[in-house]
Amino acid sequence: MLFYIGIILIAALYFAVLELSKNILISFAIGIIAFATMIGLRIYLKKKSLLTVRNRILMWIAFLAVLYINYALTPPPYKNVPAVDNKNPDVTGVVSIAQGDLTGVYNEDHSVKVYAGIPYAKAPVGDLRFKEPQAPDSWEGVRACDEFGPIAMQSRSSVIMDSLSHILGWHDYQVKIGDEYLEAMSEDCLYLNVFAPEDAGDEPLPVIFYIHGGSLSTGHSSYTEYRGEDLAKRGVIFVNFAYRLGVFGYYTADDLKAESANGTTGNYGLLDQIAALQWVYDNIEAFGGDPERITIAGESAGASSVNALCVSPLTKGLFTYAIAESSGIVAYTPYHTLRTYDEAIEQGDIVRKEFNVSSSDELRNIPAEELLTTSSKQTSMTIDGYALTEMPYLTYQKGENHEQALLNGFNVKESDAFLLNTEATSENYVSLLEEDLGPYASEMAKVVPADSPQRDQHFIVDAMGDAKGALNICYSALWFSYSHYVWNNYLIAQNVPCYEYYFSKTNDVLSNYHAGELPYAYGNLWRHPGLYSEEDYELSEIMQQYWVNFAKTGNPNGDGLPEWKMRTADQDKLLQLDTEIKMIDDPNAELYKIIDMYQESTIS
Repeated sequence: MLFYIGIILIAALYFAVLELSKNILISFAIGIIAFATMIGLRIYLKKKSLLTVRNRILMWIAFLAVLYINYALTPPPYKNVPAVDNKNPDVTGVVSIAQGDLTGVYNEDHSVKVYAGIPYAKAPVGDLRFKEPQAPDSWEGVRACDEFGPIAMQSRSSVIMDSLSHILGWHDYQVKIGDEYLEAMSEDCLYLNVFAPEDAGDEPLPVIFYIHGGSLSTGHSSYTEYRGEDLAKRGVIFVNFAYRLGVFGYYTADDLKAESANGTTGNYGLLDQIAALQWVYDNIEAFGGDPERITIAGESAGASSVNALCVSPLTKGLFTYAIAESSGIVAYTPYHTLRTYDEAIEQGDIVRKEFNVSSSDELRNIPAEELLTTSSKQTSMTIDGYALTEMPYLTYQKGENHEQALLNGFNVKESDAFLLNTEATSENYVSLLEEDLGPYASEMAKVVPADSPQRDQHFIVDAMGDAKGALNICYSALWFSYSHYVWNNYLIAQNVPCYEYYFSKTNDVLSNYHAGELPYAYGNLWRHPGLYSEEDYELSEIMQQYWVNFAKTGNPNGDGLPEWKMRTADQDKLLQLDTEIKMIDDPNAELYKIIDMYQESTIS
């Protein structure tokens, strides 16, 4: 009896590991045969009175060896993600652009055409590593654009850990056939994707150009939370893309600056974004889009990148409006995503020292996988004198920023996930705040005491409160929402329309934490069956229409939608996006007064 109980427990654990590791299907068949053979062999040996201790040990050793070898030899292959979920999708008609002819694929109901994996620049490999993106190559014949390109080089967790995160964190793990693979990753990553409605009409459609987040070190354009099928159904062209990340996108060195015809270094990922935007401006008419109505959009580091594009001299005239979710770099001293040139150079020195080279050119010979192991911090853009010529706030003070309207905002619990490993107590609370507020930490502690109640969609959940909850409130403002407060104030002074939201809807997935608004705004709740309620879908419908209306006119308002009042000198309320949609006071208004004082001290 103990044998069979043991076999059942081992089988349950083994097949769970195979599933979580995404091993290919043959591994399950081999595993079943191994377990059946083990049971049959035991029955046979027992019947023949050969079930000695020695034979039992040998049998278990052989059995466990077979299980290990099966696991080791059947890992998931690497391949690109299909452009649509439906199997054997129909192919679109041929689209002709300067590079050549291409086709895409239809989604299941033929409402949207998806053209995935279109190269917008030459592969940045070999001698092109650490160089500005180059014009893409042309091709002969018709290119089938039916799968997303490889993700940019980035560190990623083991397959099992990734699966467990979807079980324990996202709550959206699904056991299904067909996902036994890992998404391909390569330096050859500069590809974009176009989502276009089948029935586009006669007039060119507005375009949403989306920049993914991920601290400039992770992320990929195939991510389901910001695919564009549903927005395309509402009458826009949606484009997203991959760009160089981490050390490949933001490594900075004086010798690279010297070899560049443009005198630039440190902003290769940002220059990729600009190259993709230029490609869209030049080619989107072939897909039914209007190059004169491009809205740049992004979340987190993508929103910081949007902010950078708004001030870059290289993007003037390439877009009209901007959407920024949960980040920006317009503070006097941004808390993340932007650094001075000297800071960038210091981190570049660390890279060369780690790999024992004296020049950046030698780093081009280091395998990409090895470069990923650098301990240097490569998660920020820099003032390179080319893509970014000055601190962004200076450009806003001059009124030389490019966006003609802004839709922006933040979520309730922006910082919570980033502070999971931070121990906060009433004793160390002020000292933790000093890291980003200096001498003004004690002033912040008066506004948000260590025993402040935690916030949720209705602002208060735990009336007792604790220091960790208070720290989360402060850092959600410091790291994320403060940049929107400053950004809006600059645009108000310029008489540029701006609309600010506050996302507070709770759910069983990302809730109102950082990035929780994404599947709502971009129409991808349906990709998580059973995890969102009817209220969530109703909110998503409204948010999608706000985003689309804004891309069309620079104003999110429209028939049947709750009024979203524009920010003005006399109107500083935000639109709360929740089960009830209404204008509310900014919950962080008092915090901004303290942050303002600290920020002013950094430039005085």
